[in-house]
Amino acid sequence: MTASTWDLLDQAYEALRSVAAALPADALGAPTPCDQWNVGQVLQHAAGDQLAYAGRLTGGPGPAEDPFAPTGALTGSPTELLEPALAAAAEAFAGVEPGAAEVAVPLPPFTLPAGTAVGAAALDAAVHAWDLAVATGQASPLTPALAAALSPAARVLAEPLRGFAYAPALLPAPDPDTDPVGALLAFLGRRPDWTPSAGFTSG
Repeated sequence: MTASTWDLLDQAYEALRSVAAALPADALGAPTPCDQWNVGQVLQHAAGDQLAYAGRLTGGPGPAEDPFAPTGALTGSPTELLEPALAAAAEAFAGVEPGAAEVAVPLPPFTLPAGTAVGAAALDAAVHAWDLAVATGQASPLTPALAAALSPAARVLAEPLRGFAYAPALLPAPDPDTDPVGALLAFLGRRPDWTPSAGFTSG
Protein backbone atom coordinates (compact mmCIF):
# COMPACT_ATOMS: atom_id res chain seq x y z
CA MET A 1 0.00 0.00 0.00
CA THR A 2 1.49 3.33 -1.08
CA ALA A 3 1.09 6.28 1.31
CA SER A 4 0.75 9.81 0.00
CA THR A 5 2.24 11.51 3.10
CA TRP A 6 -1.04 13.50 3.29
CA ASP A 7 -3.09 12.17 6.22
CA LEU A 8 -6.47 13.29 4.85
CA LEU A 9 -5.85 11.63 1.51
CA ASP A 10 -4.56 8.43 3.07
CA GLN A 11 -7.67 8.24 5.27
CA ALA A 12 -9.94 8.69 2.27
CA TYR A 13 -8.06 6.10 0.24
CA GLU A 14 -8.26 3.61 3.08
CA ALA A 15 -12.01 4.20 3.30
CA LEU A 16 -12.43 3.49 -0.41
CA ARG A 17 -10.02 0.56 -0.32
CA SER A 18 -11.78 -1.14 2.59
CA VAL A 19 -15.24 -0.77 1.07
CA ALA A 20 -14.09 -2.06 -2.31
CA ALA A 21 -12.46 -5.08 -0.72
CA ALA A 22 -15.75 -6.01 0.94
CA LEU A 23 -17.98 -5.62 -2.12
CA PRO A 24 -20.03 -8.78 -2.65
CA ALA A 25 -19.30 -10.50 -5.95
CA ASP A 26 -22.95 -10.30 -6.95
CA ALA A 27 -23.37 -6.61 -6.13
CA LEU A 28 -21.79 -4.94 -9.15
CA GLY A 29 -25.16 -4.35 -10.77
CA ALA A 30 -26.77 -2.93 -7.64
CA PRO A 31 -28.10 0.66 -7.65
CA THR A 32 -26.17 3.44 -5.94
CA PRO A 33 -26.84 7.05 -4.87
CA CYS A 34 -25.34 8.10 -8.23
CA ASP A 35 -28.13 8.28 -10.82
CA GLN A 36 -27.78 5.85 -13.72
CA TRP A 37 -24.67 4.24 -12.23
CA ASN A 38 -24.50 0.86 -10.55
CA VAL A 39 -21.86 -0.35 -8.10
CA GLY A 40 -19.47 -1.48 -10.84
CA GLN A 41 -19.73 1.86 -12.61
CA VAL A 42 -19.14 3.90 -9.44
CA LEU A 43 -16.10 1.77 -8.68
CA GLN A 44 -14.72 2.31 -12.19
CA HIS A 45 -15.43 6.02 -11.94
CA ALA A 46 -13.68 6.30 -8.57
CA ALA A 47 -10.60 4.48 -9.86
CA GLY A 48 -10.56 6.55 -13.04
CA ASP A 49 -10.78 9.79 -11.11
CA GLN A 50 -7.70 8.93 -9.07
CA LEU A 51 -5.79 7.97 -12.21
CA ALA A 52 -6.79 11.35 -13.63
CA TYR A 53 -5.29 13.10 -10.60
CA ALA A 54 -2.11 11.05 -10.96
CA GLY A 55 -1.86 11.86 -14.66
CA ARG A 56 -2.31 15.59 -14.12
CA LEU A 57 0.25 15.67 -11.34
CA THR A 58 2.93 13.71 -13.11
CA GLY A 59 2.25 14.41 -16.77
CA GLY A 60 1.87 10.67 -17.26
CA PRO A 61 -1.08 8.73 -18.66
CA GLY A 62 -4.48 9.18 -17.09
CA PRO A 63 -7.34 6.70 -17.15
CA ALA A 64 -7.72 4.60 -20.28
CA GLU A 65 -11.47 5.23 -20.30
CA ASP A 66 -13.60 8.30 -19.53
CA PRO A 67 -14.37 8.19 -15.78
CA PHE A 68 -17.69 9.90 -16.52
CA ALA A 69 -18.80 7.13 -18.89
CA PRO A 70 -18.04 3.94 -16.96
CA THR A 71 -19.24 0.64 -18.39
CA GLY A 72 -19.38 -1.27 -15.11
CA ALA A 73 -17.69 -4.29 -16.71
CA LEU A 74 -14.77 -5.39 -14.55
CA THR A 75 -12.08 -7.76 -15.83
CA GLY A 76 -10.80 -8.52 -12.33
CA SER A 77 -11.78 -8.00 -8.72
CA PRO A 78 -12.69 -4.58 -7.30
CA THR A 79 -9.36 -4.48 -5.48
CA GLU A 80 -7.45 -5.35 -8.64
CA LEU A 81 -9.14 -2.44 -10.41
CA LEU A 82 -8.79 0.08 -7.60
CA GLU A 83 -5.39 -0.55 -6.03
CA PRO A 84 -3.19 0.52 -8.98
CA ALA A 85 -5.16 3.77 -9.24
CA LEU A 86 -4.81 4.56 -5.54
CA ALA A 87 -1.12 3.66 -5.59
CA ALA A 88 -0.45 5.90 -8.60
CA ALA A 89 -2.32 8.83 -7.09
CA ALA A 90 -0.73 8.42 -3.66
CA GLU A 91 2.73 8.35 -5.21
CA ALA A 92 1.92 11.44 -7.26
CA PHE A 93 0.59 13.39 -4.28
CA ALA A 94 3.62 12.39 -2.22
CA GLY A 95 5.61 14.73 -4.45
CA VAL A 96 3.34 17.71 -3.80
CA GLU A 97 4.85 20.31 -1.49
CA PRO A 98 2.49 21.53 1.27
CA GLY A 99 3.03 25.16 0.38
CA ALA A 100 2.57 24.82 -3.37
CA ALA A 101 0.23 27.50 -4.70
CA GLU A 102 -0.68 25.81 -7.99
CA VAL A 103 -1.15 22.05 -8.09
CA ALA A 104 -2.59 20.49 -11.24
CA VAL A 105 -6.01 18.83 -10.92
CA PRO A 106 -8.17 17.20 -13.64
CA LEU A 107 -11.30 19.35 -13.24
CA PRO A 108 -11.90 23.12 -13.30
CA PRO A 109 -10.19 25.31 -12.22
CA PHE A 110 -7.39 22.84 -13.15
CA THR A 111 -4.96 24.23 -10.57
CA LEU A 112 -5.50 24.57 -6.82
CA PRO A 113 -3.40 25.27 -3.73
CA ALA A 114 -1.85 22.09 -2.41
CA GLY A 115 -4.21 21.57 0.53
CA THR A 116 -7.30 22.08 -1.61
CA ALA A 117 -6.00 19.80 -4.36
CA VAL A 118 -5.40 17.05 -1.82
CA GLY A 119 -8.84 17.70 -0.36
CA ALA A 120 -10.40 17.39 -3.82
CA ALA A 121 -8.91 13.94 -4.42
CA ALA A 122 -9.77 12.86 -0.88
CA LEU A 123 -13.34 14.13 -1.24
CA ASP A 124 -13.81 12.13 -4.42
CA ALA A 125 -12.50 8.93 -2.85
CA ALA A 126 -14.35 9.24 0.44
CA VAL A 127 -17.74 10.16 -0.99
CA HIS A 128 -17.60 7.34 -3.52
CA ALA A 129 -16.62 5.02 -0.67
CA TRP A 130 -19.85 6.10 0.99
CA ASP A 131 -21.79 5.52 -2.25
CA LEU A 132 -20.48 1.97 -2.49
CA ALA A 133 -20.96 1.24 1.19
CA VAL A 134 -24.61 2.28 1.39
CA ALA A 135 -25.34 0.54 -1.90
CA THR A 136 -24.09 -2.78 -0.56
CA GLY A 137 -25.17 -2.68 3.08
CA GLN A 138 -21.77 -1.88 4.54
CA ALA A 139 -21.10 0.48 7.43
CA SER A 140 -20.38 3.99 6.26
CA PRO A 141 -16.65 4.77 6.14
CA LEU A 142 -17.42 8.51 6.09
CA THR A 143 -16.89 9.46 9.71
CA PRO A 144 -17.88 12.83 11.19
CA ALA A 145 -14.22 13.81 11.52
CA LEU A 146 -13.45 12.86 7.94
CA ALA A 147 -16.53 14.66 6.62
CA ALA A 148 -15.64 17.82 8.54
CA ALA A 149 -12.09 17.71 7.17
CA LEU A 150 -13.39 17.33 3.61
CA SER A 151 -15.94 20.13 3.86
CA PRO A 152 -13.57 23.02 3.00
CA ALA A 153 -12.60 21.41 -0.29
CA ALA A 154 -16.24 20.68 -1.08
CA ARG A 155 -17.14 24.34 -0.55
CA VAL A 156 -14.48 25.42 -3.02
CA LEU A 157 -15.16 22.78 -5.66
CA ALA A 158 -18.85 21.99 -5.78
CA GLU A 159 -20.53 25.12 -7.13
CA PRO A 160 -18.56 25.44 -10.40
CA LEU A 161 -19.21 21.75 -11.11
CA ARG A 162 -22.95 21.58 -10.35
CA GLY A 163 -24.76 19.65 -13.04
CA PHE A 164 -21.60 17.83 -14.08
CA ALA A 165 -19.69 16.34 -11.17
CA TYR A 166 -22.19 17.37 -8.48
CA ALA A 167 -25.96 17.61 -8.27
CA PRO A 168 -27.74 20.62 -6.76
CA ALA A 169 -27.41 20.90 -3.00
CA LEU A 170 -30.31 19.49 -1.02
CA LEU A 171 -32.21 21.81 1.29
CA PRO A 172 -32.80 22.00 4.15
CA ALA A 173 -29.37 20.61 4.96
CA PRO A 174 -28.35 19.12 8.30
CA ASP A 175 -26.40 21.34 10.68
CA PRO A 176 -22.68 20.77 9.99
CA ASP A 177 -21.89 21.26 13.67
CA THR A 178 -24.10 18.37 14.76
CA ASP A 179 -24.14 16.23 11.59
CA PRO A 180 -21.07 16.91 9.45
CA VAL A 181 -21.62 13.75 7.41
CA GLY A 182 -25.21 14.62 6.55
CA ALA A 183 -24.30 18.22 5.85
CA LEU A 184 -21.50 17.27 3.46
CA LEU A 185 -23.61 14.73 1.59
CA ALA A 186 -26.55 17.11 1.25
CA PHE A 187 -24.26 19.88 0.01
CA LEU A 188 -23.02 17.51 -2.68
CA GLY A 189 -26.57 16.62 -3.67
CA ARG A 190 -26.76 13.27 -1.94
CA ARG A 191 -29.52 12.14 0.38
CA PRO A 192 -27.85 11.22 3.69
CA ASP A 193 -30.61 8.66 4.33
CA TRP A 194 -30.30 7.00 0.92
CA THR A 195 -30.96 3.26 0.74
CA PRO A 196 -31.26 0.99 -2.31
CA SER A 197 -35.03 1.02 -1.92
CA ALA A 198 -35.29 4.79 -1.32
CA GLY A 199 -34.04 5.94 -4.71
CA PHE A 200 -31.52 8.64 -5.47
CA THR A 201 -31.10 12.37 -5.77
CA SER A 202 -27.54 12.85 -6.96
CA GLY A 203 -24.78 11.78 -9.27
